[in-house]
Amino acid sequence: MSDLLSIGATGVRAYQTALTTVSDNIANTGVAGYSRRTTTLAEVTSVGGIAGRALTGSGVAVTGIARVADQFRAAAVRSAGATLARTETGATWLDRIQTSLTGSNLGDRLTGFFTAAESLAADPSSTPQRAVMLENAQSLAASFSTTGSQLDQSMTELDASGQQATATLNSLGTALAQVNDGLGRTGAGGTTAAQLADQRDQLLEQMSAIADVGVTTDALGRATVTLGGQSGPAFVQGSQAGHISYARNAGAVAFSVQQGGTFQAFTPAAGALAGVTEAAGRIADTRASLNALATDFTQEVNAIQAGGRDLNGQPGAAMFAAGTTPTDISVALTDPNGIAAASVGGGTRDSSNLALLQSMRGAHGWETGVTALVSGNAAALQQRNQVADAQGAIKDGAVAARDAVSGVNLDDEAVELLRFQQAYSASSRVIQVARETMQSILDIR
Repeated sequence: MSDLLSIGATGVRAYQTALTTVSDNIANTGVAGYSRRTTTLAEVTSVGGIAGRALTGSGVAVTGIARVADQFRAAAVRSAGATLARTETGATWLDRIQTSLTGSNLGDRLTGFFTAAESLAADPSSTPQRAVMLENAQSLAASFSTTGSQLDQSMTELDASGQQATATLNSLGTALAQVNDGLGRTGAGGTTAAQLADQRDQLLEQMSAIADVGVTTDALGRATVTLGGQSGPAFVQGSQAGHISYARNAGAVAFSVQQGGTFQAFTPAAGALAGVTEAAGRIADTRASLNALATDFTQEVNAIQAGGRDLNGQPGAAMFAAGTTPTDISVALTDPNGIAAASVGGGTRDSSNLALLQSMRGAHGWETGVTALVSGNAAALQQRNQVADAQGAIKDGAVAARDAVSGVNLDDEAVELLRFQQAYSASSRVIQVARETMQSILDIR
């Protein structure tokens, strides 16, 4: 009778644990980062009988709580997420560049300036027309300055974004090191170990959205993380986490990780940091192109002014002046009569010097240059958004594949719940029968 009672008791304890596990699964249905658990059961054996051989049929015992997860599918989600984050970050800053280039209508202001010059050429002695051209020059100068300032502001905000991303990655590394420490202190096969493993995978997925990470795990589930891929410098090892730094020189961004007093540079190939690196180069290149265009424009217009004569027959003074940057342009000419419409020796009705300005307009293609900057960036932005759509679908597929293994299926859990309830009831019935039988024997005596 004692063996029968023992068998029933082991069943009650084991299936109670199994029911608790199923209940946890059902309660966490749809919870992000939760991986389904299963209760691992094994037959209880005892030593006895002839020659001390193992005897079976001694009940059932829980050997552990298993976390259902696929490390390869989890790695696929991280890889897809890192690639998507790089593309989306790049698209965000391409959009900022586009806003900077188009927000002040630089192309329209250039066209307006040359149109006013054409109108003045038709009546070079007209004071109102001269005033209109000077007003357009002022609008153009303001547009150059605004466009340059907005690009500079974009770069400043990009630096802030890069620094924030590295700060977030440092925090995630510290948190993962603490999880690793917990995994090292917790025995495998328990609920606590499963919870820590869930936290570990969530942290790794968040890290991969910032930089491409290489991940290896040991027998206890502790993760070692490298940055810039599997061959990059170590960032998290056991309970120790490094510190990442961000730096930029012109359009070149550099990242390094400090681990134990040693600095190692790494180049992210994916994640938001890779997008920041690309964006810095793109902003710097756009700024350089705009600087070159502004410098060429102001120098050529001022040279044409100097080669002509104003309404008073005097050599033309510089129309534009540049400040600390080539796009920091202001109008130096304050008197509309100072516009040098005539050539040397020409009269007040002469506009041949303005004709030279129109010739330079076509030869240097300043308006075309602005259009090329805008259209080139717009094309890159459109392409990046299309790629992001495709990569988003790939990531969704990777998440679905991972969740098909580790996610909770209520239909499956309902079956398991019914199975373990019946097993629990059967074990309880075994105990009841054993007690009734024992009582009957006692009553006979």
